[in-house]
Amino acid sequence: MIKKIDISHRTIIFVTIFLIGLWLLYLIRDLILILFVGLILMSALNPLVNLFARVKIPRSLGIAITYIIIIGIISGMLAIILPPLVEQTTRLVVAMPPVIGQVFNITGIDKSIFQSQLADLSTNLFSITLSIFDNILTLIFLLVLTFYLLLERDNLENRAAILLLGREARMKQLITKIEEKLGAWLRGQMLLSLIIGLVTYIGLLALNIPYALSLAVIAAILEVIPVIGPIIAALPAIVVALTISPILGLGVTAMYFVIQQLENHLIVPQVMKRAVGLNPLVVILAIAIGSRLLGIAGALLAVPIAVVLQIVVTEIIEERKI
Repeated sequence: MIKKIDISHRTIIFVTIFLIGLWLLYLIRDLILILFVGLILMSALNPLVNLFARVKIPRSLGIAITYIIIIGIISGMLAIILPPLVEQTTRLVVAMPPVIGQVFNITGIDKSIFQSQLADLSTNLFSITLSIFDNILTLIFLLVLTFYLLLERDNLENRAAILLLGREARMKQLITKIEEKLGAWLRGQMLLSLIIGLVTYIGLLALNIPYALSLAVIAAILEVIPVIGPIIAALPAIVVALTISPILGLGVTAMYFVIQQLENHLIVPQVMKRAVGLNPLVVILAIAIGSRLLGIAGALLAVPIAVVLQIVVTEIIEERKI
């Protein structure tokens, strides 16, 4: 017997609106990621802003002072490491063309392949410049967005709490938990970059590799890019080592491989477990899934997204138990 299935107009309208909503979210996915990064920065900086608020400093002024303190710390660190970093980087850039030539001679790689790539790079110089300019504008937009998120933080919390009528206190508690964990994740990521930079610097010094400081700074900066970042950071060091001797090149390759394995299976899971309380296995799976879905951005933001999901799911389970 054939059953007749009736679909109401309301169902059709709901499905249509839902699909249109998903399509719109897909179109603005970049803005959503920027907003999420802004929320992470707000979570990391809000404790310091609240500290200024407790001593009767207006919130806008407290945010400005927080920005000035962060810029001052970064400037102080740059003042310490910048002179030797600039010197070593300049020497590295000057030495790199003949160094690459020596690597070609040692390995027997066809130079024409890279020459064609460089030719393509020069033709795309204008688009690369536009991309850099766009990234600078995005960074400025992110800083301004974070400023206003910090400024309106309490109002945002109150408006979000209204969504759960009669449970405003529980909603505020949930928002506070998420904020604390996101801030802890960002601080953990900074600690991770510092650890990788120091370990790389010590390893390069032990192997007596030139430009150790510059190469270690590159490793620390690219650490924020999961999976691909450490591989890219290893290439300049391997190239420099190969010009000294093939055996030293293998040694540097092995050193970066060991550091990456320790990072993936020990340092990252343990640091993130202490920072956000996620199981190491969950951290590894989250990064793998994030990189598959959204590439580098997905891998970078996989852990904080997993943190938010864990807190929300835990809250829903506890709510049903009550």
